[in-house]
Amino acid sequence: MNDSRTDQDKEIFGKQDQDARKDNRVRSLGGDYQSGSESRGNANGSGNGNGKGGDGSGGRSYSDWDDSRMLVPSSLELGPGTVDRYVISKQIVRMQEPRRLTPDDLDERRIIYPESSNRRLVNHFRNLRTKLLEKSGGNNFTMVVSGAGTGAGASFVSLNLAAAFAFDEAKTALIIDCNLRNPALHSTLDIVPEAGLTDFLDDSDFDISRILYPTGIPRLRLIPAGSRRETPSEFFTSFRMKQFLQAVRKRYPDRFIVLDTAPITESPDARILADLCDYSMLVIPHGGMTVNGIEDAASAFNSEKFVGAVING
Repeated sequence: MNDSRTDQDKEIFGKQDQDARKDNRVRSLGGDYQSGSESRGNANGSGNGNGKGGDGSGGRSYSDWDDSRMLVPSSLELGPGTVDRYVISKQIVRMQEPRRLTPDDLDERRIIYPESSNRRLVNHFRNLRTKLLEKSGGNNFTMVVSGAGTGAGASFVSLNLAAAFAFDEAKTALIIDCNLRNPALHSTLDIVPEAGLTDFLDDSDFDISRILYPTGIPRLRLIPAGSRRETPSEFFTSFRMKQFLQAVRKRYPDRFIVLDTAPITESPDARILADLCDYSMLVIPHGGMTVNGIEDAASAFNSEKFVGAVING
C-alpha cells in the first residue's frame, strides 16, 4: 500500500478548525484518525502482515498513515445542504489502514465483511442497518447497545452493526467501548491501546487523536475504554461526555456511532448513556431469559429512544 497523499489532500478547512479549537477544546476533532504513537498495531506489535492482521504497513511507522486531516465541516457549520457529499466520499476513500484484518481473521472473530460466506449473518446485520437508517431518515446517529444480562452478546452485536455501516464506502463508523467494567473490543480487534475514553474525559487537554484507533476494518474506528475504569457513572454523567458525543455526531455527517455498554440489568451506565444518544437497543441471549426479565430490561430505556431488541444466539 502506497501513501499517495499530496499537499492538496490536507485539511482545506484548517482555519475553521483552528477557530473552533479556540472556542471549545472538546470540538478539536481535527486529530481524528491520527496516531498517538508509532507502536500501535496488532497484539504482537509487528503490523507487518505476518500472522494476524493481514497486510500491514511494510515497516512504515503508523504516523506515515495519518489521515487526520481528511475531514470536512458539518452542514451545521456551513448551513443545510451545503456539505459536498462528493468531497466527503473522496476523503473517506483516502482513509488509510496501517493494517488489514484478513478474511480468516474476521471469520475467527465472527466479524462480518461483504465477501463473508456466512450470508445469513451478513444479511441479518444489513437488514438491521437498513431499518435503523429508515428510522433515522438516512441521517447519522449515536446508539447505545446493551445486553439484557451477562453473556448476552452486546459486544458482538455492537461490533458487527458498526462493521455493517462501514460496508458503505460513503460512510464511516465509530465504535466506543463504554463497558468499563469488562472492556473487550480492543482484545477482539487485536489492539493494544495506550489510552482510551476515560483518559480523554479525565483530562480537558487530552487530544482525541490519541484515543482513535484503526481496527483493521476499512472505515471503522475504535475508541477503547481507557486506563481508568472505576466509578464509570461519574465519567458518563460529565458534561465533557455529553459535549463529546454531540460534537462527534454533528461534525461528521457520514459517521455512525455505536456505544457498547455494560448490561442494562447490572449497572446504570447504559441508561445514563442512552439519555445522551439518539437510540438504544437491547441484546437478548437466545433462550436465556423469561418474558418478564426481558420486559424489565427493556423498560429501563426511554421508550422514545428504544428501537427494539435483538435476539442473539
